[in-house]
This record gives sequence, structure tokens and C-alpha cells, in this order.
Amino acid sequence: MAPTYGPVHAIVESVEDLSPNFRRIVFSGPDLNHLATEGPFYDQRIKLIFPAGDGRLPDLGDDPEWYQTWLALPDDERGLMRTYSIRELTRENDVTRLSVDFVLHLSPGGSGPAAEWAAGAEEGAELLIIAPRRGAESGGIEFNPGQAAEIVLLGDETAAPAIARILEDLREQDNPVRGTAYLEVPTTADRLDIAGPDTMAVRWLPREGADHGEELAAALGWHCTEEAPADDADAEDLVWETPAYSATGEEIGPAAPVTGTYYWIAGESGVVKRLRRFLVREVGVDRNQVAFMGYWRQGVAMRG
Repeated sequence: MAPTYGPVHAIVESVEDLSPNFRRIVFSGPDLNHLATEGPFYDQRIKLIFPAGDGRLPDLGDDPEWYQTWLALPDDERGLMRTYSIRELTRENDVTRLSVDFVLHLSPGGSGPAAEWAAGAEEGAELLIIAPRRGAESGGIEFNPGQAAEIVLLGDETAAPAIARILEDLREQDNPVRGTAYLEVPTTADRLDIAGPDTMAVRWLPREGADHGEELAAALGWHCTEEAPADDADAEDLVWETPAYSATGEEIGPAAPVTGTYYWIAGESGVVKRLRRFLVREVGVDRNQVAFMGYWRQGVAMRG
């Protein structure tokens, strides 16, 4: 029996430059018809496996143990795996299309191999996508505001696609919650159209040369460059703390807030860690009101 969560073969259907730093790639192909297209998707994580150096993709078939099979492959056959989020996933007339928004440059000289692939991608290019299939009991969604009266979303450019998807899914709700989304991007030209609910304000925060995370910190009324702990600079592990999970082993309480403000923050791990410390330790926000995800680490090559 085919796995309910596993690899599908995807083909680039179209490529569109949305801004100087965002490129949208739409994938299609018959394999994508195996994917579950019922939303909401919110911040659903997916994995992309890019071709190896010789341009070939690993053959994982319908193996339920695809990850172990992939790990067992020689380095020169395995290709590269990275985590992204769904920007859009639709099925129409038996054609499934999955859109992914790629950040082409995190910083000058900081473009990684996945972004380089996206920068050179053309129609017909191929990769593997690991995503929930029909009938899946899918994980990979952290957004869970429960009954919170207000939502605050904060993220840098790597979190912008997930924030956009969250906002557009919230618009489909009968009674959208109120709140604000803060999106820090490299330049003013990187502001994108998001069809969110009228109850959620969207604030774009162009860095225009400022330090990474400084604009997000200012949105919370704090400067993240102040009193940065020494261990932040060298830590390679991504911070990942939600009401339902703790990467550091903190005690887990209720799975979702029942009132108050719910904070969802994602982006560069060092910045996210300091923002979390500020909200939880200094402001005193309850742990079950916050979800903090490190999507990448400045100066560290991510492993997938």
C-alpha cells in the first residue's frame, strides 16, 4: 500500500519573479494528484529534494521508509533536501498544482544551493516533494491559535510564504480573528500582495540594510541586538518551541491558548530565540500562547 506521507515527482510548470528576492515556482505533474488538497494549510511544512550534482533525482518510489532509504544513499546520489511551506495547493480538472515561494538571497553572498536551484529553474525542471497524500494524518502544521482573541504573526522573508498562507486561510473562516502580521523583508520592493482578512492588519518591515531581525524586534518594542547571549552566536540547533512541543524539553502545558494573544514567530533562529526570550521571560507571556520556529541559522548550512 502506498504511504500516506511521502515523495511525489514534481515538474516545474511556471516560474514567476514576484520581487527582487522572491520567486514563485508552480509545480505540477500526474504524481501530484496523490497529494491532499483540502485546506486549511496554514504553515504546513513540506520537504523538497533537489537533484544531485549529476542532475539526477534519487529513486525513492513509494517506499514507506523513504527517509531511511534516502539517508542510506551515497552522498553523490542523495541530492539535497530542504524544508519549505505550501504557498498554494489546488486541484482543478484533475490537475494538481503546488506553488512554493523561494527566497533567492538571504543576504549578499548568502544564497544557498536550494536558492541557487530556484534562481536557475526553468519549465520542465524536476524535483521530489515530500508532502501529505490523500488520507494522510498530516503533521507539519504548527499554527494553532485555539480560542485566542488576537493573533500576532512575525517573520522574516523565509517565513513570509507561511504567513501569507495563514492569512489567506484565516480569510476563509466565518469569524476571522483580529490581529497583526509583521513581515521583515530585505527591501521595500519585496512587499507582496496577500489576500488576508480585513480583521488582520499587514505591516511590511523593509530592512534596507538594517541588521537582520531589528525591524521585527522594534515591532515588539525591543531591540534584539541588546544583551544578545554569547551562546546564540555559535548555536547550530534551530529553536523550535510551540505549545505542543519543546526542542529543549520544557514542560508542555495546554496544546493551544484559550484566550488572550497568540504569537506565531518564525525566521532566523538566533533572532527568533531572542524574541522568544523577550516575550516569555521579560514580558511574561504564557508559554502556551507562543509558537517560535527557527527556519534557518545565519552562517550555518541547514541539513534539511
